Amino acid sequence: MNMAIQNILKLALVLAACLTCVPAIAAKPNDAAAIPHLDSGGKEGFREFLTAGKHRAFVIAPGGAWAWKGGELTVDSAVDGAIQACQNGTEQPCVPYVVNDKIVFDAKRWTTLWGPYQNRAKAAKAYTGKERGSRFFDLAIKSPTGKPMKLSDLRGKVVVLHFWGTWCPPCRREMPELQELYQELGASSGVQLVLLQMREDFATAHQWAQQRHLSLPLHDSGVTEMGTESLALANGKAIPDRRLAVAFPTTYVLDKHGIVVFSHVGPIEGWLQYLPFLQDVAAKSGK
Repeated sequence: MNMAIQNILKLALVLAACLTCVPAIAAKPNDAAAIPHLDSGGKEGFREFLTAGKHRAFVIAPGGAWAWKGGELTVDSAVDGAIQACQNGTEQPCVPYVVNDKIVFDAKRWTTLWGPYQNRAKAAKAYTGKERGSRFFDLAIKSPTGKPMKLSDLRGKVVVLHFWGTWCPPCRREMPELQELYQELGASSGVQLVLLQMREDFATAHQWAQQRHLSLPLHDSGVTEMGTESLALANGKAIPDRRLAVAFPTTYVLDKHGIVVFSHVGPIEGWLQYLPFLQDVAAKSGK
């Protein structure tokens, strides 16, 4: 083999080795598909934003809330106006994604936006409710094995509390992605999924999941028949299910003190996008 061929082969090997070193191409400012948690309506809104005059800003929040302002006098007024409009529709913090033609999104900060998390002393004083920062209602439920328990028994773990039903088409469609999230989390993640069936008995929900080979940890809400519209509380009282979920499915994430850090009404698209958020709560809450 002559020297020229040897040099060509060496160069080819070097190039092949470097292919794994090439950094990922950054998202383009006009790429709606790259924006996290954005549904089809949000993507359409982003395309409208791109046609607006300067100064303009597009902001987003965990869970899919978004808003934009365009044709403003200054960059600051565009950002402030977009954030204010976004916050009107969510309890989650809204942050800029694109300002004028530049992506200003902070990906590292994004997955910490459910925080900062309450310490033990502050959490002990939290009022009972479903809003962000409140301590969620202490439901009387049953474990997947049928053992009576309270939601508060899971303090010390992050809880993904999910209200669903087999009669609910969006709930059914969401289940495969929840299964993927459950598998990615693993048993030692410090995160507990609690899926509670609404307006039907546990046997119906369990049979439906088994038929579809879903291994999700289904807890029993205590509902025993179709049409029951209330859930039992640990103090012996009952609470209307619509007070907890105005529509199904509805999801809450509770930190290790049982404090609501996130909620979402309706199906969530891209459950795996929430994995780093859950890992952040598991690592930082409960102090």
